[in-house]
Amino acid sequence: MIILFNWYFQVFYKKSKERFDNDPDFKERAQRAVVQLQGGEKNYCRAWAQICEISCREFDMVYQRLGVELEEKGERFYNPYIPGVLEGLSEKGSIEESEGARVIFFKGKKKVPLIVVKSDGGYNYASTDLATLWYRLNDEKAEWIIYVTDVGQQGHFEMVFSVHNYFAVVMIVILGVFPIRAFNTFIAWSWRYSVDNNELEIVTSTKSSCSFFFLHRGARSWLPQDEKLHPYPKTSHVGFGLVLGDDGKRFRTRSSEVVRLVDLLDEAKNHSKAALVGRGKAEEWNDEELEQTAEAVGYGAVKYADLKNNRITNYTFNYDQMLNNKGNTAVYLLYAHARICSIIRKSGKVVEDLRETGIIVLAHPAERALGLHLLQFALVATWFLVCSSSLHGFFFVL
Repeated sequence: MIILFNWYFQVFYKKSKERFDNDPDFKERAQRAVVQLQGGEKNYCRAWAQICEISCREFDMVYQRLGVELEEKGERFYNPYIPGVLEGLSEKGSIEESEGARVIFFKGKKKVPLIVVKSDGGYNYASTDLATLWYRLNDEKAEWIIYVTDVGQQGHFEMVFSVHNYFAVVMIVILGVFPIRAFNTFIAWSWRYSVDNNELEIVTSTKSSCSFFFLHRGARSWLPQDEKLHPYPKTSHVGFGLVLGDDGKRFRTRSSEVVRLVDLLDEAKNHSKAALVGRGKAEEWNDEELEQTAEAVGYGAVKYADLKNNRITNYTFNYDQMLNNKGNTAVYLLYAHARICSIIRKSGKVVEDLRETGIIVLAHPAERALGLHLLQFALVATWFLVCSSSLHGFFFVL
């Protein structure tokens, strides 16, 4: 039944989007419905809640396969905060009327105005983001907010980060839906931070393909004016490149559809299982062991293939390369780990006893090379925090 509903919603969305783009009357009615939904109309809210429930159930099934746990609040959670946040900006003179809409103009920047209330009275991503960031700053006290989007939005973020950022907990905000490169989710921690509400402005982000803007008008900033003295709270943009197919274009199915993550995982597992069977593992293991290993190797290969590349560059997705047992792949590292465990078992040594060794002598060249490489870990970890890059290259060389 769940699969049927998910299929129905996918078809429903595609047909609705097509009609929205080509039928002006339908588009107008849909926009009015959105305003009513935001206003709490019961029938629309009930339908919306059902769609969200079924969608989230499907998302959770995918995330469970990846071992990902989310702390989330949907957009509707922030709806009650929007009027107050916009009113506060209006009182500071940041919001103006323009062609029936409420917008924010940016002094000295040749940018289109940021629409925070549409001409039909409805809210948009910008108004939701304003309320979201206000809530995270004032209620959750975020210290470091990291925006994870495709690298194509880097230019928008440069405008944001040209001004000192002032936020207070590592909070990861995943914007838009990126079915392959955004499944590696971060967990948020929080601690208290005192904020003077008389020194507030807003940093706003519009989702997915829209821009990020810094509202810096008519009031003192939420952000510290000297980041050397006050490095936190702050914001960062962690952009990622596109996943390409063998043809060098955006990774899609043969029917030109966007590849769904659940289908990609299924295919990775199937490829992994076929490779294991080809190596004779079907004779060594029972069916359950074969299935579990195929999942572990397949899912791990997908994650590693995504993370091993330079985060900001595009990369070509290829199952054969991803599941190769040689080179910089998850399969190679898994086999290397298995060999290391085998060596430890055959040595007859107790690992805990070895850890208590007082003096280590690196007599062999290989031991010296290993020791020098391990000493670089602190530097690599620091580089990871500064550049939000991957540690996988370090472990592959190791």
